[in-house]
Amino acid sequence: MAPSRPATLAAAAIGALLGGGAAGAETLRDALVQTYNSNPTITGQRAQLRSLDEQASIVRSGLRPQVSATVGVNQDVLATGRAGTGRNLTGGLNVSYPLFNAGRVRNQIRAADVRVEAGRANLRATEGDVFTEGVGAYMDVIRDRSIVTLNESQVRVLETNLQASRDRFEVGDLTRTDVAQSEARLSLARSNLATAQGRLRGSEENYRRVVGLLPGDLQPPPNLPPLPATPDQAVDIALANNADLVAITAQARAAGFDISVARADRLPTINALGTSRYINALGTANEQQGIDPGSGINLPNSTTTAGVGVEARIPLYQGGVVGARVRQAQALQSQFLEQGIAVERSVVANTRAAFASYRASLDAIRSNEVAVAANNLALEGTRAEQSVGTRNVLDVLNAEQELLNSQVALVTARRDNYVAGFALLNAMGQAEAEDLNLDAGPLYDPTLNYNRTIRRTSDWGQDAAPAPAATRTVIGPPNIPQNIPVTEPRQ
Repeated sequence: MAPSRPATLAAAAIGALLGGGAAGAETLRDALVQTYNSNPTITGQRAQLRSLDEQASIVRSGLRPQVSATVGVNQDVLATGRAGTGRNLTGGLNVSYPLFNAGRVRNQIRAADVRVEAGRANLRATEGDVFTEGVGAYMDVIRDRSIVTLNESQVRVLETNLQASRDRFEVGDLTRTDVAQSEARLSLARSNLATAQGRLRGSEENYRRVVGLLPGDLQPPPNLPPLPATPDQAVDIALANNADLVAITAQARAAGFDISVARADRLPTINALGTSRYINALGTANEQQGIDPGSGINLPNSTTTAGVGVEARIPLYQGGVVGARVRQAQALQSQFLEQGIAVERSVVANTRAAFASYRASLDAIRSNEVAVAANNLALEGTRAEQSVGTRNVLDVLNAEQELLNSQVALVTARRDNYVAGFALLNAMGQAEAEDLNLDAGPLYDPTLNYNRTIRRTSDWGQDAAPAPAATRTVIGPPNIPQNIPVTEPRQ
């Protein structure tokens, strides 16, 4: 099995930063802990890994003896060339132990263990992907709540502006056109607010889908750890740590062992055999041999035999099936090798893209901060100039809209920056549960189930009936109404 990954400085840093927050408030750590414990994608991947553990146990059974028993009752209805018919009770015990199997089982075990290694890497990759999705959902809610707050403030400002415009129109200081412009801008702001509220609701539901609960009072996330200075540095880290690459490399190695398993079918196998057989004529031994009951001869009604031996199976010709299986296994290994290159390309591309998005969002944050400050100043100046008659109502409305647009752009850039930074950590293989130091109790240890499974040798051993480990977001069975009213769209 592969050794555990060493902790990285970035992983330790983000693990230390993922805490904090006001008492009673929900932090990013809280969200990721809930996700780790209850997300169905993660718990399902754990179940998939347990099935690979069982496959490792299944192939190991090929090294153990096989024992079977037979019992039967036979009633003769016709006996040609024999004195009589009769009944027989038979019982047998057969024991077989493999002595030589051309390395088939040994390579099956190696392949199964390597696939377990791939499954563990897939679990790590799943954790990183789901955590990245959870961070995105967390930041979406923060962004959309901020945008709703900004739009609500804009509506209140425009309502005040409209009332002021109407008052000034009444005294003849403004025209009907000025009032109409204020009314139009207020209606547009209300429409934008409704759109933002709908987007927020969608983000909250997506948060519940990933995390398992509706978001509470979300605190700002902690700062990200220092990230690589260049995309080449990020790619080097990703190629060394990315779990998807580890998984596909292991799959290719396992396919190589499958080739050896297929080749073993060309070679002989040797088994040690032990048999025991019991036959009871059920009182019909004399009758079966045609002996007169008055002759005084009584044959024994039961016999027991036992024997041991060695059996060799030597394949001479199997219709070409072995060659086909070898070529099939080679083709599958070739497929995994090609997929490995595809995954490598994807990792490099995703890492560079995340790095570029992260750096671009940093520039966007700086630019939008300047824009917000400038638009604040411009709005104050425009209002002052309107009060002395050098600016009109439309100029003020436009300045207010420009300020809102820059504030929304700043909130969005900050969200994009954090999500891109975390996506870069994930691409570099540093966004998994082991890295994040979640303090969620003992982390899921896949080796525990593996070690337990390969030691189980009973044919009657089984686990409890499966039950979902993830939390549902619907309480009770789904209640689907039979007659759903249809609302016609407004024209």
